[in-house]
Amino acid sequence: MQVSFGAGRKDRTMSGVLILGSGSLIARACASEFASRNYNVYFAGRNKTEAEKLANDFHIRYEIKSSGFEFDATNFGSHKDFINNLFELANDIEYVLIAFGYLGKQEISQENFSEAEKVIDTNLTGVVSVCELIASYFIPKSSGTIAVISSVAGDRGGQSNYIYGSAKAGLSAYLSGLRSRLCKNNIHVLTVKPGFVDTPMTYGMKIPKLLLASPEKVGKDIFKAMLNKKNVIYTPFYWKWIMFIVKLIPESIFKKLKI
Repeated sequence: MQVSFGAGRKDRTMSGVLILGSGSLIARACASEFASRNYNVYFAGRNKTEAEKLANDFHIRYEIKSSGFEFDATNFGSHKDFINNLFELANDIEYVLIAFGYLGKQEISQENFSEAEKVIDTNLTGVVSVCELIASYFIPKSSGTIAVISSVAGDRGGQSNYIYGSAKAGLSAYLSGLRSRLCKNNIHVLTVKPGFVDTPMTYGMKIPKLLLASPEKVGKDIFKAMLNKKNVIYTPFYWKWIMFIVKLIPESIFKKLKI
């Protein structure tokens, strides 16, 4: 059972945003941007209790309607019922941010396919499964925005994380096709490519502070891009130029780099 709260006393829009991957600090930061402008916010994640607590906090803090749901990205068989039930309960949803993901460990993925499978299923297969269902809901309305967090790691496969990077590369290619398919229905698809962000995913990594962005910065960039109907964004912006240079490195040199 989901937890749902009333709209509160503030004047607000009639639109809502769905956050798939409520454990993501980036997603929470983006949700705060929406909530502070009186959008209703719906959270979904593997930890139902956490999603419900987050919804309660947003309801109290922003005086908006907020609900928490359980959602498992890799339980593909549950996705259809989840989406149908959710949109029936929350028919004001106009924006969706898909923020779930799994970095995994490259060394384990090389030796144990179950780890590689988890990386691919979480970052690619699960997104494809739920995106197609969301698209089917938005098409009759001829409106809606779907934003998905991919990664700069998908721009070029490096030896340190090529399983994760390949999943994100496939995801970016998928979103490009989905964007082309849905544009005629007035539905927008945004691909988000963050660099290094100060989240649990990067804890323990030796990353220069200048390249480590805050979740709040990235969340704000995503919010602006969703409202402005951007197609692809790098966040922070300088990653666009970093990856431009990385992609120019000849393969004979790149394959020897420890990245």
